Amino acid sequence: MVVAIENEKHNWQNLNKHLCSKLKTFGDSAQRPEVVKRTCGVMMDQCEEEEEQQPSDQSVLLTGSQEQVEDQETPTQGQESNSGDEWDTDLETDSATDPKQSLSRAELYLQACQRTGSVPVSSFLHNLADTNLNLNHYGVGPLGAKALAIVLKTDNIITNLEMEENSLGPEGTRYLTEMLQTNITIESLNLSNNQLGQEGAYIISKMLSDNYYVKSIKLSGNGFDVSAAKYLADALKGDYVMKELDLSHNMFSITGGEHLGHMLAANVGIEVLNLSWNPLRMGGAMAVSAGLKENSTLKQLDLSWNSFGQMEAESLGQALKHNRTLVLLDLSGNYLDDQAVTLLCQGLNTNDTLGVLKLSHNPMTNTGALTLLKTVQNNMKSALEEIDISTVFVNEEFVELLEEVRQRRPALGVRHTTMSSVTRNLSALRILRKSLSERNESILDFFEALDKEGTTKVSTSDFRKAVKAANIPLDQQQLEWLIRKFDKSCTATIIYRSLHPPERCQLCLRLGHRVLHLILSIQK
Repeated sequence: MVVAIENEKHNWQNLNKHLCSKLKTFGDSAQRPEVVKRTCGVMMDQCEEEEEQQPSDQSVLLTGSQEQVEDQETPTQGQESNSGDEWDTDLETDSATDPKQSLSRAELYLQACQRTGSVPVSSFLHNLADTNLNLNHYGVGPLGAKALAIVLKTDNIITNLEMEENSLGPEGTRYLTEMLQTNITIESLNLSNNQLGQEGAYIISKMLSDNYYVKSIKLSGNGFDVSAAKYLADALKGDYVMKELDLSHNMFSITGGEHLGHMLAANVGIEVLNLSWNPLRMGGAMAVSAGLKENSTLKQLDLSWNSFGQMEAESLGQALKHNRTLVLLDLSGNYLDDQAVTLLCQGLNTNDTLGVLKLSHNPMTNTGALTLLKTVQNNMKSALEEIDISTVFVNEEFVELLEEVRQRRPALGVRHTTMSSVTRNLSALRILRKSLSERNESILDFFEALDKEGTTKVSTSDFRKAVKAANIPLDQQQLEWLIRKFDKSCTATIIYRSLHPPERCQLCLRLGHRVLHLILSIQK
């Protein structure tokens, strides 16, 4: 901690040395703004001997007296509570109107902070050349946003602006959206968790209506309600510029989902849409599904943690029958049981584009997992390569089926949970094969030795005794699992001609040799 503090102090001292000569423009020390002194982090008395007592003709960068600046730029309490056009959002700077003055970005930012009465953010000053400006969690506030907007209005470096959790509110958002009217470089904007509310959504919607450059915007956790959903949906209908939209952790509910569903049907640009943690449900979810059916650009859709059940799963299944662009669907954390998965699979039966499906943290069981895997197996055109059912405990049947499916589709990855007993049972057949191979025998040889009459049938009791007599290292649980595997109909009889394909092929080969030998002997 001490080292970090010393390093920060050293950085501020270097910045102070660089800016000391520039600070002459602010007049003598009595007139110098306190915010600049705090920014440098070093008492400005270090520069006193280098300064002239009288300011030069070009020393005054601000119009009017200091008192006039404060009167004009600092919002009153009443102004802060007002909304809309009553805010002072003039982002013009003196340097922009005076061609004789050319300020660096750092100087322009410090000047803007002085004018707005906000505290400069050191991270901005230290990363002036970066295209990614990350000011998440800095407590910038509305006035700090105004200072940044003044600098960024004509900026041509920053392409990604991160402003999450900065208490911007509608006022700070208005400053930033006004800046975006002239800035043509910023393509990605994060305004998540900034208490924007309905008023902020309206401001954002106005920006989106005239937007030609911002392609990604994150608005998670801003308390957006039904009215906010309508503002945003209306602005994005027919839009083709916005590619990524994050509206997670809001309060859209059923009606809000309907607005967004209508937007999705008409939008021709969005490729990534995050609607997680919104209680859309029922009519809202069905509207989103209807929009997905019509949409032709969306590639990734996050609907996790939205309380979806069977009704919502059925509507999504119908949408997947028609949609041919979606490659990722996240339905984690919903109420999708085995029946809901079956309804969803009605769309997966024919879908040939979806590559990633996330279903963890749903109440589905091994039964639903098997239904899903069989659907993938039966759809020869299925594009699924990643399935997340990591919270589902699967049994031996699922694991064996997965191995079989992977023989034809080796790229398929399925995240699931397997109990240790299942893993141990699945190793039983491998142990049996290995033990017999060490004696130069196959499983087929083992059964034929027990089948004295050549009926291709062996009783389960004879098999159990033979395994123990051969000292094959299987515990009782593994042995009983093998018997259940070989005798799936529970008839106490193992028909070894119906064994797993490898064993069955060996049996057919041997029978074929016997038939051929019999035919040859008859011919002789």
